[in-house]
Amino acid sequence: MNICVRLMVHIGLLIMSFIQISVASVVSTGDFNKDFFVMWSPTHVNTSANGHARSLKLNHESGAGFASNQMFLFGQIDMQIKLVPGHSAGTVVAYYLTSDQPNRDEIDFEFLGNVTGQPYILQTNVFSDGFDNREERIYLWFDPTEAFHTYSILWNLHQIVFMVDWVPIRLYRNHADKGVAFPRWQPMSIKISLWNGDTWATRGGHDKVDWSKGPFIASFRNYKIDACVWNGNPRFCRADSSTNWWNKDRFSTLTSKQRRLFKWVRKYHIIYDYCQDNKRFQNNLPKECSLPKY
Repeated sequence: MNICVRLMVHIGLLIMSFIQISVASVVSTGDFNKDFFVMWSPTHVNTSANGHARSLKLNHESGAGFASNQMFLFGQIDMQIKLVPGHSAGTVVAYYLTSDQPNRDEIDFEFLGNVTGQPYILQTNVFSDGFDNREERIYLWFDPTEAFHTYSILWNLHQIVFMVDWVPIRLYRNHADKGVAFPRWQPMSIKISLWNGDTWATRGGHDKVDWSKGPFIASFRNYKIDACVWNGNPRFCRADSSTNWWNKDRFSTLTSKQRRLFKWVRKYHIIYDYCQDNKRFQNNLPKECSLPKY
């Protein structure tokens, strides 16, 4: 291969690399019809004319769900949600990232309905390499059925941060170097669903769905996907670049203000933490429970 041909090949590889990096991340369109597809029960999915708002319906026949067209490896996902009002016992609104593999990775928000007058429970969970049992539960400091609130997942090489209206409510740190599994290799899609979870969701399944109170409606709007689109090569998503802003050092841990807010949530709003459940783990808590969160 002469020098001219080698130079052309080198230039071509640089161009291809630039193109791949430039499309590695996406800022979403804000149109549910363009960024998501309906997984099940399309008649129970209602989308506004401009595509910027969507609702799901649960009745005695079915719930419903939708998922992102793309898969992602790291980034931040924001979704504004207004939960099922009134008597919502037994209903579950799930908003999560999942790899859908046998050894799946998953990052979950699950909103557990309740009887009228009792607060919603927000449960979070992390699956890594097929292992879960990492649940935490909090009571929110507002009524999530009265207005829309923003629920966010920041996922990068360093940490997973669950946020409610930008308040960090949970951290899951990357301690892979210490033998703790962390979602870092498998791309994940975004999924949203509303379904009947009355075998477990409310008081351990004691309170069932009261179908006479239905149909049950959850609403979604103003989402933002700023994440690395999976193209088969994790190198682009793991790179520290202006496009992959979430991998920069300043997002490797919480700011001092975020730490104060996080401690406030832990002090006043948490109602279950797997790292405090010695009975469940027979006094052998998961390793990350003894490691720093930030």
